[in-house]
Amino acid sequence: MIEPKHIDRGVGPYFCAIRSLIALLAGALPASARAEFAVNLPAPASALAQQIFDLHTTILWVCLAILIVVFVPMAIALIRHRRAAGHPAAKFHDNLKVEIAWTLVPVLILIAMAWPATRLVASMKDTSKSDLTIKVTGHQWKWEYEYLGEDIRFISNTSTPTTQIDGGQSKGEHYLLEVDRPLVVPAGQKIRLVLTSSDVIHSWWIPAFGVKQDAIPGFIREAWFTVDKTGTYRGQCAELCGVGHGFMPVVVEVVGDGEFAAWKQQQKALVAAATAGATKTYALAELKALGEKVYGANCAACHQPTGMGIPGAFPALSGSKIATGDRSAHIDRVMNGKANTAMAAFGAQLSDLDLAAVITYERNSWNNATGDLVQPADIAAQRSGSAK
Repeated sequence: MIEPKHIDRGVGPYFCAIRSLIALLAGALPASARAEFAVNLPAPASALAQQIFDLHTTILWVCLAILIVVFVPMAIALIRHRRAAGHPAAKFHDNLKVEIAWTLVPVLILIAMAWPATRLVASMKDTSKSDLTIKVTGHQWKWEYEYLGEDIRFISNTSTPTTQIDGGQSKGEHYLLEVDRPLVVPAGQKIRLVLTSSDVIHSWWIPAFGVKQDAIPGFIREAWFTVDKTGTYRGQCAELCGVGHGFMPVVVEVVGDGEFAAWKQQQKALVAAATAGATKTYALAELKALGEKVYGANCAACHQPTGMGIPGAFPALSGSKIATGDRSAHIDRVMNGKANTAMAAFGAQLSDLDLAAVITYERNSWNNATGDLVQPADIAAQRSGSAK
């Protein structure tokens, strides 16, 4: 019979080899790859996120206790009482008391974990007694925010420069987590979100708030948060929603009551200015300058900044029949989209001025030189069905 000491000496080199391999692999990783390594959830910014954090930590400790109580004795028994060490197999039959114990104890542990988890999930869904309600609509690939009862509505697009995305410039501090117009909310108030989508399933996610809610076409889902500390909080779409999924960040600015009131007045002034601007007649240079910004925020992800599109996925606009053909058909395509394709309808997302500017830009950029101008009045006329 082989003696235990021979087995122990034989196993030792294998453990040494495994330890050496792990050390070698760890050393091969560059220091930068390990710099952001973390083993816990991000720091909570809301009471709801703190409850999630605490429950998560408690359940992890419970799991660790189960590991110690169950698997450590099991491992010791397997090693000490192995057949190779000269231990014969034990002969025993069922034990009713033991079977009742190892069935009842896990059930009680699961109930003890399920009770606070259920209460927390119910709390996450309780949007009653909210101070402000914001409708969030997901679009490929941007967020639309509407402050219900406040006459404030805007689109939030990623503002990461294309030069950073293409690798022509070093990545910024908040690469792919920055937007042109963040969601602004007052500190200390309960914010209720009602979420939906205009195309595919998106997911509005701010880890620090403990909020991650899907936005589903044809459905209204709800979420809420209250943040006491002012500051800027970042997240992103957490649902694979298409080729531009990585360019759909969420940024929330939490401000004081006075600053929030001033922000609301500013937004209403912008709406009034846009309404007044819709009746103005613009020069080609003005429309192209604004249209380039609108195009970059809404169209460049698919049709590319060069207007050449993505072969096999999104058509080129440079030299296309739509962008160089009938002007009314071009307006209709941008406003109403194209059925059964990824071409979204921008009529409800963009103002008359923005639509006029981006269409003018498309008809007079790259290899397109139609010389056509589309004025906000033309968009308004086509909306009302009076365009000829």
